[in-house]
Amino acid sequence: MLVSTPGFVLHTTPYGESSVIAKVFTRLLGERSYIIKGVRGSNARVKQNLLQPLSCLDMVVYDNPKTELNHVKEVSLRHPGQASDPVVNALRFFMTEVLYKSLQEAEPMPALFDYVEETLASGDIPAPHVPIVFLLTVTHHLGIEPLDNHCQREPLFDLQEGRYVATAAETTLSLQLSALLHDYLAAGPLPAAAPPQRRQLLDALLAYCQLHLNGFGRFTSHEILHTVLR
Repeated sequence: MLVSTPGFVLHTTPYGESSVIAKVFTRLLGERSYIIKGVRGSNARVKQNLLQPLSCLDMVVYDNPKTELNHVKEVSLRHPGQASDPVVNALRFFMTEVLYKSLQEAEPMPALFDYVEETLASGDIPAPHVPIVFLLTVTHHLGIEPLDNHCQREPLFDLQEGRYVATAAETTLSLQLSALLHDYLAAGPLPAAAPPQRRQLLDALLAYCQLHLNGFGRFTSHEILHTVLR
């Protein structure tokens, strides 16, 4: 069966002499793996810029539920003219790694897809806040969002419990970081946090995902973000 769907490129691996296997987050089918032919070599018919991290493609794909690896019939860039700004590129790498390590299930998540596409297109959120807001939004769509029960009696966020608690433990954040997380979770203006506090909170949220998502594993792209978002 042929299906037309947009999709975000999450990862590519060389396959054969001129093809790649691309892991793609599609809007209609969820995360899928596809063979895309004619990508590598001097006579490539599919340009490499289509397969950059988080490139958004319009695709016509073969969908056979009995196989984990399908073929792409047609592919084109959905949003031409990707930015070359180093901050934007660092954010794209970060977002790509979050999605690649989070989306282990093949089920469709159109609301999350639309959120990613809107985030890339709008630029409404200031760059220093994007990583934290994006990561929290992904946890919301995956059903593991931190519980915002912050109050005077329970002021410390526990990474293991996923909620605010009264007593400090090995997995609780400091009072300052717990309050900052509450500010991000609350429906209000973005908090005026200094870069060191944002970096610490982002590292803590990545640790949170490692605790609550199977296969999330070691994360690397946030180190680049810490450099460009000073």
